Amino acid sequence: MSSSWDWQVFLQDTGGGETYLDWLISAWGWTLSVALSSMVVAMVVGSIVGICRTAPSKALVYFGNTWTELFRNIPLLVQIFLWYHVIPSLFPPLKSVPSFLLVVFGLGLFTSARVAEQVRAGIQSLPRGQTNAGLALGFTWPQTYRFVILPMAFRIVIPPLTSESMSIIKNSSVAFAVSISELTMFAMQAQEETSRGVEVYLAVTLLYFISAFSINRIMLVVENRIRIPGYVGGGK
Repeated sequence: MSSSWDWQVFLQDTGGGETYLDWLISAWGWTLSVALSSMVVAMVVGSIVGICRTAPSKALVYFGNTWTELFRNIPLLVQIFLWYHVIPSLFPPLKSVPSFLLVVFGLGLFTSARVAEQVRAGIQSLPRGQTNAGLALGFTWPQTYRFVILPMAFRIVIPPLTSESMSIIKNSSVAFAVSISELTMFAMQAQEETSRGVEVYLAVTLLYFISAFSINRIMLVVENRIRIPGYVGGGK
């Protein structure tokens, strides 16, 4: 059995004055917009929650642990539907919020729980002597975290944060469930309209790979630039 591929399918008109290639590029832009915006939310919120989980305050530790377990143990797609269908019903002003922002918050907060776990692990992997040294110098706990603990911890967690950043690119595909025209929605609709599923899904797969691999390379450059020469982690 032989099959012929027709890559010119992307030059066909969609019926709306644009080609499938135009639609593909636009969908890629939506995917990157969702992923990068969610990444910002995840990194900011996850870092704060991760710090709370290692704070001397029991209330902050309880808050951080509750947040992490809540968002980590509910499936992502369910959380997206909660943000899109349930939460706006409970808080009517959110009904005017674009679905793009709801997906960004949903994906960002879901990932923040994973980022918080990485930040917590990074902080707790540092020798306790560093915290004691900061306190001995007269720093308060917030100052010790800001000037001593966090600069080291964030360097340590760059590799796992790279994996989380790449996962956000892939997890952004859930945006199709709330009618955002990202890559997965493009693939489903273009395949249905053109019956060229091989070409469409190969193109979409390639763009997902390029996006995730680019994040990987960027984070590797960041890791190399901020690495502390001669530092080897571990110890208590």
